[in-house]
Amino acid sequence: MDQSNRILVVGQTDSQTEQWIDRLQADNELIFRSNLKDGLKCLHTESVDCVLLLGDGVPVTGGMLQLGGILDEVPDGVVLLDLELHILWSNRRMQTLASRQDDLSGLKFYDAFGSPEILGPDFCPFHTAIGSGESARSTLRVGEKLYFEVHAKPVFDGDNDLPGYLVVIVRDVSVEILQRQKLNAIYQAGLELGDLAPQDILDMSVEERIELLKAKILHYTQDLLEFETVEIRLLDKRTQQLDPLLAVGMQNDATARTLTADAQNNGVTGFVAATGKSYLCEDTNSDPLYLPGAPGARSSLTVPLILHDTILGTFNVESPKPGAFSENDLQFLELFSREVAMALNTLELLLAEKVTTANRSTERMLQEVAHPVDEILNDAAWVLERYIGHEPNVSDRLLRILDHTRQIKQLIQRVGEAIAPQVSNPLLQPRPERAKLKGKRLLVVDSDESVRRAAHELLGRYGCEVETAHHGDEAFLMVRRFDYDAVIADIRLPDMTGYDCFHQIKELRPDLTVILMTGFGYDPTHSIVKARQEGLRSVLYKPFRLDQLLTEVESAVASADRPD
Repeated sequence: MDQSNRILVVGQTDSQTEQWIDRLQADNELIFRSNLKDGLKCLHTESVDCVLLLGDGVPVTGGMLQLGGILDEVPDGVVLLDLELHILWSNRRMQTLASRQDDLSGLKFYDAFGSPEILGPDFCPFHTAIGSGESARSTLRVGEKLYFEVHAKPVFDGDNDLPGYLVVIVRDVSVEILQRQKLNAIYQAGLELGDLAPQDILDMSVEERIELLKAKILHYTQDLLEFETVEIRLLDKRTQQLDPLLAVGMQNDATARTLTADAQNNGVTGFVAATGKSYLCEDTNSDPLYLPGAPGARSSLTVPLILHDTILGTFNVESPKPGAFSENDLQFLELFSREVAMALNTLELLLAEKVTTANRSTERMLQEVAHPVDEILNDAAWVLERYIGHEPNVSDRLLRILDHTRQIKQLIQRVGEAIAPQVSNPLLQPRPERAKLKGKRLLVVDSDESVRRAAHELLGRYGCEVETAHHGDEAFLMVRRFDYDAVIADIRLPDMTGYDCFHQIKELRPDLTVILMTGFGYDPTHSIVKARQEGLRSVLYKPFRLDQLLTEVESAVASADRPD
């Protein structure tokens, strides 16, 4: 020591320590106490710089503790207890942890905290330390959000087999435990958000299920993360717009604001969606990206909703206090947003499954009735051809049969559209529509049943009303009796060539677009060449490639819609 200090010496000197004491006494003021209890009393009445503990098992250098300064500055509470758990001495930090201004001496340890709950692992740590002579540990909970870790170490006085005192270290572990609890709660919240059973989807409408998921997200956002203001937007992959899914506490004009996934001129939300990076806005008044959201907001936190490196949307919370969000808040919101992204993806898959199931059911019904309906139309058209001008009543009846028969498929299509979920929510990306094909009536002429079925299936998906004929003569009957937007005919029919079919249909209906089909370009009668000379514009190759089929048919019906 470089200058004079007041040193409290506790214990009995011997031949080994007298030399050290003499050296210290030459330059310092020493206060002697024979035992630890008297030494502790002295600490409360005298101001000392150091304490020197003398006794067996206590090295002289290790016993020089600056109790008057260091132990009052350490971040943990330090307490000395007697065997009845009365506090003999404590540092200032212990008073702070116990939320007390007065001296704790004389109080029982647990009374200093009121009525703490002992959480373990040792439910009697002090008695365990006294009985075993070893350290013991436990955790205390005070109120709802305060947690203290307690380490008790026995102190032996002299040659006694039992300890005379307990030194207790008290550490505030509230932050660590609350973080661990929140992490566990986020994990459980993820399980709850993802609990979207297929049976629930069947029993509830799509909008009801989305509303339930939104309610769950809001519940955990407010109760678990303790964020009162929240806005979730989902990214429309086609338009790159960020459509609101959930908004609570936001201004109406902010929720209605059009935002896209662009780092420029789209606020924090657009920046996060474009970059996939979280953004912590400490002060809305000075942040160049922030756009007004919640009334009076002074800080915000926005994280991306990401699943398998794909950005699904954004999750934004705001606060009226500047700098309200910490790095911990950022971490927890990012973790929770992953669970939200998983739940949204699960719901999207289940909704898609429901839509797909409805579409497949409709398509299956249409496929099953397509053949018998076509047979009825073919036969009725044949009978009608022969009764026209002979039996007016029979002809009228046949026409009614034809009309009702054609309506069967239309009714099935309408029912299918009605049972499929109809939502405008970005959770559900519908099958791309081909508006040019919807409601268009096509006649497909081919002797191969698989081709006729394929035409029904592929074109029917996009709203076309497909009817078929087995050969050329049937096609002519159908064209004479019904209106079509286009005819698709094979070049190899049982009763004529593709060119003959093309030529006669154009004579019956010059304005009707005809597409010829060929397998792998095989055309022994040169039907395609001859037909091109008479205005053939489109050729299809079997087996159909869906994109080519749709493009050619779209072009055909578009030309039919154009005025001459």
